[in-house]
Amino acid sequence: MSFNETDVQNALKNLIDPNTKKDFVSGKSVKNIKISGTDVSLDILLGYPAKSVWDEIRAMVESHLKTALPGAGKISANVASKVVSHAVQRGVQLVEGVKNIIAVASGKGGVGKSTTAVNLALALAAEGARVGVLDADIYGPSQPTMLGISGQPKSVDGKSLEPMMNHGLQAMSIGFMIDGEDTPMVWRGPMVTQALDQLLHQTHWDNLDYLVVDLPPGTGDIQLTLAQKVPVTGAVIVTTPQDIALMDARKGLKMFEKVGIKIVGIVENMSTHICSKCGHEEHIFGAGGGEKMCSDYNVEFLGSLPLDIRIREQADSGNPTVAADPEGNIAKVYKQIARRIAVRVADMAQDHSAAFPKIVVQNT
Repeated sequence: MSFNETDVQNALKNLIDPNTKKDFVSGKSVKNIKISGTDVSLDILLGYPAKSVWDEIRAMVESHLKTALPGAGKISANVASKVVSHAVQRGVQLVEGVKNIIAVASGKGGVGKSTTAVNLALALAAEGARVGVLDADIYGPSQPTMLGISGQPKSVDGKSLEPMMNHGLQAMSIGFMIDGEDTPMVWRGPMVTQALDQLLHQTHWDNLDYLVVDLPPGTGDIQLTLAQKVPVTGAVIVTTPQDIALMDARKGLKMFEKVGIKIVGIVENMSTHICSKCGHEEHIFGAGGGEKMCSDYNVEFLGSLPLDIRIREQADSGNPTVAADPEGNIAKVYKQIARRIAVRVADMAQDHSAAFPKIVVQNT
């Protein structure tokens, strides 16, 4: 029985990508279909990093086509990922060397925002993406400690700073510039926003798919200025199930909406407490608050993380959970949440500014 490229396309219209919940054809993932006699080869190009499931998707596509195309000979699918730039707020220029910026924010402090940010960055990197972390929490920079990085960044060209590296991540923080962990940043708002602007634009980011920005907690003047100056693809809100934390998280969500930044979704941290002695799981901070907030505002619930002593111990030691125990259950949850974030970003409108010619006006 003979078949052509259209038959292959039609067959793949019935196969759903388990991560995007769309078929591979409408998701524009099917590329380079080649038919040689009864043999079929094709590429599946995913718009999100998914190294850990490439083999699974390849096997799924090959098995589906063998069934859907009677008489087919050898079927080979090559699966890869390619992350592109997506649109940001109007009037804000993209940062050189960075395709997408994901802001990780919280309405209040103490909800584990920085720990969540660094583990999500590590999870995206584990899935094959090029990832950086910008510690925008100027008053309380914690990423140097969490990433186990000491020392100061160097400049090769005398104009920009080279990002610090560890665990495969590029990182920049005001914490690298100050002497001692106990030195306070006694700065007014304008100095803070200028410092962040310099850290963002004067770091030589090297071809990042994602830059995860760990924002300060709250919704004050500083956060508003940062949200208006930093080209953010989407924001992730971190909360705990407590009513007070959720109340502040709602304010953070509304702030991003007001400045035209899309909400990727909400992560509920410290969702349950797992006893280190007996393993008993208990909702000590309440249950279901994050999911209710998502349904109230029509945003995605990205997932929930337990209150587990290992997460704190590993972050404090400079070896966060996804790096310390990559195959563990908690790392798997971080990876699932990271993949959901990447899929949601891939669904957003693409940025086409690079396709337009730059107009330069000069006197002759």
